[in-house]
Amino acid sequence: MERKDVKISRKKPIFPVSENLHKYLRTYQRDARLPIKYEDLKTFTESFPIMDRDGKDTLWESPIYAQSQIEELHSGLKIIYAKLKASGNLRIVEHKYIDRIDYCTFGNTHPFRIRIVNRLNDVYDYFYVKKADSSRIYGLELEEVLSPNQVNYLVDGDTMIEEHIVGIPGDVFNKGKIYQDDFNPTRIAKEFVKFNERCLVTLLGDMRSYNFVVQITPDFDDIQFRIRAIDFDQQFYEGNIKVYMPQFFKENLPLVKLCMEHLTEKTVQQYKQEELSSLVHRVRSERHRLTDLRDVSCKEQLTTPENIMKLKRSMAEYYQDAAYKECKNMTDIIELNLKNIIRQVKL
Repeated sequence: MERKDVKISRKKPIFPVSENLHKYLRTYQRDARLPIKYEDLKTFTESFPIMDRDGKDTLWESPIYAQSQIEELHSGLKIIYAKLKASGNLRIVEHKYIDRIDYCTFGNTHPFRIRIVNRLNDVYDYFYVKKADSSRIYGLELEEVLSPNQVNYLVDGDTMIEEHIVGIPGDVFNKGKIYQDDFNPTRIAKEFVKFNERCLVTLLGDMRSYNFVVQITPDFDDIQFRIRAIDFDQQFYEGNIKVYMPQFFKENLPLVKLCMEHLTEKTVQQYKQEELSSLVHRVRSERHRLTDLRDVSCKEQLTTPENIMKLKRSMAEYYQDAAYKECKNMTDIIELNLKNIIRQVKL
């Protein structure tokens, strides 16, 4: 797998959630009436940086709220957790308390990370409160429909709630765990090939190592790996095709080297074909939802005309298919990707 570093736009704008998208979210039970909104959490007066165990800045801060706010915020956040996890059944939070609220100034959506703890056994969980961004919502929906992963989130106006995705951060995995003795490097390389292919088909950009996690599952005779995206802000925004190919980011070099060392061109093509076949199965089983998502997204402005023009030319060259030049928006490009995969798998 060839690798060259690639740069992305310095700042992608946040695209507000349109009424048509809200209707789609209501249809598929992604909307909710929330007691606490994103702006409510921004009313803190001070904050202090959170350091990791080595004393390095994590880019997260711990906000300090007025004492009079804390009870209302914590009560509202517990209700939100119940809505996210159990359709609003408050019995699941009877013995839970909000242990911590963290705020991140890095990234487009400036998320709040909420840590909730069960006081009976100290088991904890996280969830996130973010600014609602159409790009991110479309990315989450495509992840739900076209990937092997499920996502859980809610939207209320300009506020998003997201479930925590468990896994080892990609940058941590690349630095220390990728060469662990009991890990089969070929299985890791295989998963990266599939992840790379899926990102290109769905136009999920900026999958540098700190924007995905690696999930490790012991099986009866080996260990299985899955790479899962955790950041969907760069969903079909950029015009540079390499932004949608994780192999081109320098942060992913350890994974690229693993592929070069343990895979042949023949096995790379085999794994790509496996992923494309899985995509066809998902398209067929979720065709109605995909149609609804297409009908909404194709009417929205989610990038610039320059980015659309640049990307469709690059896709036409990459796939040797002039039909990409007729695409009018990013949705058309993804739809053509899927149509071509279906044709290819049928052959």
